[in-house]
Amino acid sequence: MSATAAEPTAGRRRLGLPVVVLALAQLVISLDYSIVYVALPEIGAELGFSDHDLQWVVSAYVVTTGGFLLLGGRAADLLGRRRMFVLATAIYAASSLVGGLAQSPGVLLAVRAAQGIGGSLLFPATLSLINTTYAEGPVRNRALAIWGAAGAGGLCFGSLLGGVLVHGYGWPSVFLVNVPVALALAVLGRMLFPADQPRDRTRRFDAAGALVATAGLTLVVFLLVYAPAQGWTRSASLAAAGMGLVFLVLFAAIERRAPDPLVPVRLFLNRGLVMATAVAALFSATFSSLPYFLTLYFQAVRGYDAFVTGLCFLLPAVVVAAGTQAGPPAVARFGMLRLLVGGLAAGAVGALALIPAVSSDGSYLSLLPGIVLISLGQGSAWTALWIAAASGIAPGDQGITSGIASTSLQVGGAVGLALLVAAASGIGQQSSAADLLDGIRTALFVMSGALALGALTALMARRATSS
Repeated sequence: MSATAAEPTAGRRRLGLPVVVLALAQLVISLDYSIVYVALPEIGAELGFSDHDLQWVVSAYVVTTGGFLLLGGRAADLLGRRRMFVLATAIYAASSLVGGLAQSPGVLLAVRAAQGIGGSLLFPATLSLINTTYAEGPVRNRALAIWGAAGAGGLCFGSLLGGVLVHGYGWPSVFLVNVPVALALAVLGRMLFPADQPRDRTRRFDAAGALVATAGLTLVVFLLVYAPAQGWTRSASLAAAGMGLVFLVLFAAIERRAPDPLVPVRLFLNRGLVMATAVAALFSATFSSLPYFLTLYFQAVRGYDAFVTGLCFLLPAVVVAAGTQAGPPAVARFGMLRLLVGGLAAGAVGALALIPAVSSDGSYLSLLPGIVLISLGQGSAWTALWIAAASGIAPGDQGITSGIASTSLQVGGAVGLALLVAAASGIGQQSSAADLLDGIRTALFVMSGALALGALTALMARRATSS
């Protein structure tokens, strides 16, 4: 029996625990993006971060994750999915331990960069393990829904868990909590997933393309995070833009001549992957940016501490999880494009509903209609986009496909948050309450418009496909 035939069979025999392990791995990736939000004030005060540099506790993770995802995706295909899963979780465990013991800003930023590299290896390994373990169709869709609930819910649950940990144990706990979880995942991954097949020597790794792409993408993501706040004409911005462009042009030249390119052009003939890549960027630019603005609102406007702020994210996490679980039956009944349109449209209406509810004396209850709509839209769109990304892709390309879509997710998040903060007049922890309210409302309005435009585009694509 071939390896590709054996993997789905094995997956059906052990449907339960492998999905739980893969979902927990996805939860770790998602949590590490958002769990530090509520800890930022304590981190800044205790380690001596300036207001200018504190954002890099989040951004260092985003930059390295976005830059290394294509490399991580191809490594999963060619070097082994289980091998990359174990390596990535070990990187998470080691870097998180150092982060919890960090005593200086430089060490903590290095830790966040290392966690980002771990995420760039773990995300495509995890997603490709699901897509090669479970046969395409209802079984895989159910597995993706469980995995998706962990990922999408983690964006909200991270703020909740971060608030609880910071309140009870201080900011180092948001790092140290990863250590036992990541080590357990490494052990379970080694035990549960089938051994990687011997490497196919007829396929080359395209090391030159991987290195050049990683350098170019890292510089581009750095530029998109750094320049909106610090200025596009700063020397660092100009250097990143120039070098990033050179590396990406060089990458395109290498790929044209590579016998086994890092990113095969033929993959972009798959409409599902193209659509998923576009939706992933929009998803991250909007839904994934919302916790940043809600955290500012809860802490800087309403004066909530880290614990209460975390509790405010409990309901969104539950509703997002419910939305992901509704995804597979909705896809079966209404189709993938309809679910994407519905999810984006619900998010647009929800963001619009939040605008009047965001006020200096408004209650949490007034936020609930908008939060529920956004969370349902987030959960359903998240599941649908990953089903679309994997459909019709050969097992040997699942890793790089995951890398392509998740790179779009990370770049979209970096661009989206930077643009939304810029649209909100650069608001931050030190802004006045009046400026914060105006800025948050502006960001929500822009977010709603972007989601509505995305829903309209997806609807037009659906009509063009059916005609």
